[in-house]
This record gives sequence, C-alpha cells and structure tokens, in this order.
Amino acid sequence: MSATQTPALRHDWSLPEVRALFELPFNDLLFQAQTVHRGHFDPNRVQVSTLLSIKTGACPEDCKYCPQSGHYNTGLDKEKLMEVEKVLKAAADAKAIGSTRFCMGAAWKHPSDKDMPYVLKMVEGVKALGLETCMTLGRLTEGQTRALAEAGLDYYNHNLDTSPEFYGNIITTRTYAERLQTLAYVRDAGMKICSGGILGMGESLDDRAGLLIQLANLPEHPESVPINMLVKVKGTPLAEEQDVDPFDFIRMLAVARIMMPKSHVRLSAGREQMNEQMQALAFFAGANSIFYGEKLLTTGNPQADKDMLLFKRLGIQPEAREEHDDEVHQAAIEQALVEQRDSQLFYNAAL
Repeated sequence: MSATQTPALRHDWSLPEVRALFELPFNDLLFQAQTVHRGHFDPNRVQVSTLLSIKTGACPEDCKYCPQSGHYNTGLDKEKLMEVEKVLKAAADAKAIGSTRFCMGAAWKHPSDKDMPYVLKMVEGVKALGLETCMTLGRLTEGQTRALAEAGLDYYNHNLDTSPEFYGNIITTRTYAERLQTLAYVRDAGMKICSGGILGMGESLDDRAGLLIQLANLPEHPESVPINMLVKVKGTPLAEEQDVDPFDFIRMLAVARIMMPKSHVRLSAGREQMNEQMQALAFFAGANSIFYGEKLLTTGNPQADKDMLLFKRLGIQPEAREEHDDEVHQAAIEQALVEQRDSQLFYNAAL
C-alpha cells in the first residue's frame, strides 16, 4: 500500500500492511489519518463520555496494569456495588456538564445472578435521563448479554488490551478467546462494541499492530475504540515500566483511525499525563472521543473545565446529542429516581 492511498473499510488487514503504516514518516501518517477522519467525521467535534466506577476493587482478575486487582496491594479502598439512586444522580450530573454517554464500570471477572437486577435497573434509569449507556462488567454469558440489550444498554466495553501473542504476559485469569466470545455475544445481541487496548505495558510494535488487527478484522469494527496509555500505579507489576514515547502514542491513534475509519477513536486513560500540545496532536490524528470529569475509574482525569478551555482554544465542540424538551427531560429524571426509591433496590451485600 502506498503512503498516499486511503484504505477502504476492510476486515482483512495483515501485519506487514499495518507495520508499513506505523513506519510512515510522521507527517505522512498524520496527513493520511486526518484525510480518512474528514471523510467520515466532522473534524472539529469530539464525543464526550463520563465514566463511573460502580463497584471498586477486590477484582479476582490478575491484570498486571490494574490497581483494582485483588492480587496486588495498591492501597485502593474496596467498595460495594453502588446504590442505583446514587448512580442515577451521578449520571444526571454528567449530563449537566455536557456528557452524552454515561459509562459504568464494575471490578468483576463477571457479574453474578445476584448483581444483574441492580445493573439492569441502572441501565434503565440512565436511559431515562436521555443519555447513551455503556457498561464494562467483565465476561458475560449469552443470557446476561441479551438481558442488558433488552434493558436498553447501548454500548458494552470489553477491551482486548494487547495482541494475542503478548496477552499472556499481562493476564492469566481470562483467555483471549473468552474476550472475543463476549464481544461476539454483544454484537449478536444488537449492542454496540467499545473495545481497545493499552500502550506502555512492555509490548512490541508488532503487538500494537496485532491489537489493531484483531479489532479491525472483527466482522464489524467496534463503534468505539479506546486507546489507553498505561497509568503506572505503585503496587502493580507494571509500575516501573518505561514511559510511552508521545509520538509513538500519536502514531497508534493515527493507525487506528486509518484502519477503522468509521469508529470513534477514544483518547482514554493516561490523558492526565498529556500536555495540551499532545492532546491537540491526538485530535488531529483522528481521536474524536474523550472521557470527561475528574476520575477515570480509579485514576485521575483532566478537570472538565480544563477540557472545555482546550476545546475552545482548538475550535472544537462537543459532539451534539439529541435534545429533549426540558419538561419531558426533567420528568424523566424525577420518574427514574422515584422508581428506584420505591423499588428499594439498594445493594448491601458484602464484597
């Protein structure tokens, strides 16, 4: 493939092709990525999401990057599953500051039958507020996936993290095949997929390319592709890994944009460590989604007002959401809160 060729939507990427993209001169790569981006998106609009940890810590998985793993001592306070009403209050606050999608994450290997009714009520309540809904709960069964879809869940996040070849160096408690199976269940149930990975875990360039190949060669591209930069947390096995070169990170975003032209590419974890110039380059490379607010699960995230100031300086606007009549919207909020109080769906079980 030549340096100037713009690839069509495809699902048959090979490693030599993707390596060739990574090895392009930086300016050529960004030009190609920006050209692809403008063919499918408004280049001055960025989708804004808020992420809430609805259950924190004590996860049985051994993901070496994660402070929520019960295998490592990171000083993180363990928390039970949040009460439904508190989740809905957080969602209403997120909408008030401009988010269009509300993402809920639980530190589980998989949700239990006991947890599912509360999770489904959260989805229904957040939908009633007029927000898009997203959850990340770990591995799902086919039945759980259908239940989430029926409750109105729009997106399910389940990251592949890295290439199949490098995966075993990072996680041993869940297989790559299990992750792909969960993504297949999500797609079959009619929901949208949010799936990406992490840079900075000691992976090679081929591993970065391999991750993107796995995502782009799915039968349908994920609608959302979060690209994370490792946030090094003391107590995790990856706490002393070398920093990711900023230009290498931008290259990853650009190649993701070229390979998955219609997907939202999310500038995700690690943004707290990026200066404004690096974030501006990320948007030029094709990133068009961010998490918004003070925390990204358990690690810091730039303050919302700083994000809006940067957007203003760059001439970027948050991606518009469908607006609702104010009175109808307020009634939906109040009705959702009343329903949760009346049903007394408060989760008090022990971890």
